[in-house]
Amino acid sequence: MAKYALYVSLKARPGKEKDVEAFLKQGAEMSKKETGTVNWYGLKEDDGLYSVFDTFNDEAGRDAHLNGEIAKALMANAETLFSEAPQIHKINIVADK
Repeated sequence: MAKYALYVSLKARPGKEKDVEAFLKQGAEMSKKETGTVNWYGLKEDDGLYSVFDTFNDEAGRDAHLNGEIAKALMANAETLFSEAPQIHKINIVADK
């Protein structure tokens, strides 16, 4: 069972929703190259509200992801795509199915 996760909430700038969705799809592809990332999900929560939820077996995998290419791309595009800074939450998973 993956024991570590990240939840990142994203609020798209008005008119940038399609760009955010394209960015999330690109992130999903990029995550396939990360050996420490178990699962990676790009989510649409509501109009203009998106998030990323990803899981890791250990802290090293999560740290590698936070210092990897997806995180760099997220921060490089944050001002253009999002009306607020991405909110990154480190989560520990206590149960799953």
